[in-house]
Amino acid sequence: MGSENYTKIVEFLLLGLSEDPELQSLLFGLFLSMYLLTVWGNLLLILAVSSDSHLHTPMYFFLSNLSLVDICLTSTTIPKMLYNIWTQSKAITYAGCITQMHFFLLFAYMDDYLLTVMAYDRYVAICHPLHYTVIMNPRFSGLLVLGCWVIGVLSSLLHGLMVLRLSFCIHLEINHFFCEINQLLQLACSDTSINNILIYSTLVLLGGVPVSGILYSYSKIVLSILRISSTQGKSKAFSTCASHLSVVSLFYCTVTGVYISSLGTESSHSSAPASVMYTVVTPMLNPFIYSLRNKDIKGALKRFFLIAMMR
Repeated sequence: MGSENYTKIVEFLLLGLSEDPELQSLLFGLFLSMYLLTVWGNLLLILAVSSDSHLHTPMYFFLSNLSLVDICLTSTTIPKMLYNIWTQSKAITYAGCITQMHFFLLFAYMDDYLLTVMAYDRYVAICHPLHYTVIMNPRFSGLLVLGCWVIGVLSSLLHGLMVLRLSFCIHLEINHFFCEINQLLQLACSDTSINNILIYSTLVLLGGVPVSGILYSYSKIVLSILRISSTQGKSKAFSTCASHLSVVSLFYCTVTGVYISSLGTESSHSSAPASVMYTVVTPMLNPFIYSLRNKDIKGALKRFFLIAMMR
């Protein structure tokens, strides 16, 4: 096989969730509905937070950024999937595949970091309430979000550059509905050991550190809540972080489930349906979890709709 077969890569083929023609219409309708619901729910939450001055606090500032990232995360994968189903095409260009992989990693990392920042925010609010406004001032909150973006961009860019150095074989079928980095590495004909080391290093440094930070924050939060004497005080303190804890559990449980399922089988087909949980379902549920469990958000939404109707 000549070297020219490795360099002239024009496009990849995304096999999607199923190759059954009878399921394509069902998948199109299902994922279109989920995508529209994700965009609508998160956009509505952003509008509610930005339109209500009572919600201009660090907690809701981080929440609105999380909603924006969730919209971007689903927008990197689902529109292309819907387009391929609609046109009955599986193709994605080489440049488009690398770009999709880069932005997916960026927004996935952003989700991870923002959840960690939000856990720290709840830690300061409950464990150091008298110093909360001093510590979590607007400048520091902005720097935390900026730091999340910088780390996310650098991490995803590094992965993208390392993939660009790879050579690919003739068979370029990706057993997924988007260009997932592990799937791309399986198609490479050149040595991927450096890429694998980078992935594992990233999981330890940029995955393990946020998880450790979240666990540490909530261990301190639980200890502080247990010291509160009144039952009403405990309930109020817990309610301020219940929504975030639900979102954190949903995100990490689904991500962990995906990687456990992929390790437990040699077939790469099983990881695609499992990936739907954290790439589509979790971003779709996040705004509803916060809206249903948060009186401030529900109040802001009511005022937002009331103002919109009066106009």
